[in-house]
Amino acid sequence: MSEGHAPLRGRVLAAFVALVMIWGSTWLVIKDQDGFASVGWDVVARFAVATVAMFALVLARRERVWLDRQGMGLAAAVGLFQFCGNFEFVYRAEGELTSGIVACIYAVLMVPNAVLARIALGTRVSGRFVVGSVVAMAGIATLLASEARHGGAQGSVALGVVLTVGGLLCASAANILQALPVGRRQPMATLVAWAMLFGTGCDVVVALAFDGPPPVVLAPRYWMGVGYLAVFGSVVTFPLYFGLIRSMGAGRAAYISVILPVVAMGLSTLFEGYRWTWLAGVGSAVVLAGLLVALSGKAKVKG
Repeated sequence: MSEGHAPLRGRVLAAFVALVMIWGSTWLVIKDQDGFASVGWDVVARFAVATVAMFALVLARRERVWLDRQGMGLAAAVGLFQFCGNFEFVYRAEGELTSGIVACIYAVLMVPNAVLARIALGTRVSGRFVVGSVVAMAGIATLLASEARHGGAQGSVALGVVLTVGGLLCASAANILQALPVGRRQPMATLVAWAMLFGTGCDVVVALAFDGPPPVVLAPRYWMGVGYLAVFGSVVTFPLYFGLIRSMGAGRAAYISVILPVVAMGLSTLFEGYRWTWLAGVGSAVVLAGLLVALSGKAKVKG
């Protein structure tokens, strides 16, 4: 490794560590907020606070606040998929499945990322990636079988899977959208701020439609969770993650998903009383093995 690449690699490693530690814990915080307010207004509260904080960051860094016409269109699309669709599905999925299981399903984010990147960006995937992805999905199926068999989930496993996959596809669409050339031309913090604003607007519409008027929640514990999810789980992490997508590509930026389930399952065991079975243990091992195989292949991009 040359000296010129050392600082870049160090920044990438630091971003990975920060993302793993923060996002690995957000699943549990989301779960902890259940029961204080409706799911839809939980999402609104998180991104309303995050939007204000994100624009404050833009101003503090003296970056331009406005985007051009294409940038605004992109921000609206990213907001719809990332900060509305993705999180509306995820929050509702955690009412059906334990947070660690939802995180494990999200571990295969690289699969739709790779497929969409192939279509939109010309990124090629290796046969090893395909084999590893199939193995990882088999491991997830084993985990879900354990949930259904031993009653680990609080609701419907099937509904939880459908909701999680919906969120997964929305997240992947947002990843690819902001990795397009038009996205690379936009200032990162400003793009995220406007995407959060548009996404929050969509979240308000969803909450009014499905959850009714906003409730009044005064519990300090709830707002501490909102603050953590908004500032650390959103304002700190999304610019880091989207930056990785720009520098490494959507497929490789999803490498973080290999470690996230380990952190999430560990926290789920400690705080949610998740009970490991031999089937769940085998499933987790197969998921990680498949992801490692999938990631061992190199991606090639046209042009």
